[in-house]
Amino acid sequence: MRGEGAGAAGQGSDPGPEARPRSGSGRRPSRSRPRVRTLPGQRLVNLLARGLLRTPLLSRLVGARLVVLHVVGRVSGRRYAVPVAYVTRGGELLIGTSSRWGRNLRTGEQIVIRLRGRRRRADVRTGTGEAEVVAAYAEMARANRAFARFNGIRVGEDGEPDREDLRAVWRDGARVLRLTPR
Repeated sequence: MRGEGAGAAGQGSDPGPEARPRSGSGRRPSRSRPRVRTLPGQRLVNLLARGLLRTPLLSRLVGARLVVLHVVGRVSGRRYAVPVAYVTRGGELLIGTSSRWGRNLRTGEQIVIRLRGRRRRADVRTGTGEAEVVAAYAEMARANRAFARFNGIRVGEDGEPDREDLRAVWRDGARVLRLTPR
C-alpha cells in the first residue's frame, strides 16, 4: 500500500508505474517486501474495520485515522468498501495506496465515503507523479507511524522519513488520493 504525494506537480503527466524508471538491468530492483502489502487475515480486518466505522460511538475513535471508501470497479462494476488510513490536510483527506482498487478512482469524480460514522460524497483528485507521491507519503509517514511501518518507510530519530524508502514507494506503483468531503 503505497502512493501519496503533495501538491499538483506531475498530476496527469506521469505515465504510470508500468513506465516508471527501473534499475540498470531493465528489471525492478530486488526488494524484500512485496509490491502491495496485505496482512494475514486482511479480509477479516477490513470487515471488522468497516463494522466499527459504521457504529456511531466507535466510529469517532476509529475514524480519527480510518475512512471507508466505496469504490466501483471500472470493468467489473463490482462494489468495494475499502477501509484506509488517512491524514487530514486543510479540508482534504490525504490517502496513499498502490493497491489495484486505487486505479478505479479518477480526478474529477465523486465517490461515497464513510467518515466518522457519516456517509457522504467526496470529490477525488489523484496523483502518480514522483514529487507528489514522495511528498505526500512523507507527510503521512510523519503523521502516522503505523502508515510508515505498513509501507516499509523507515523514520529517523529526527522524525523524518527515509527519502530512498519514499522513492521506492513511488517506484512500486504508489498513488495519492486527495478527497474533499462534501
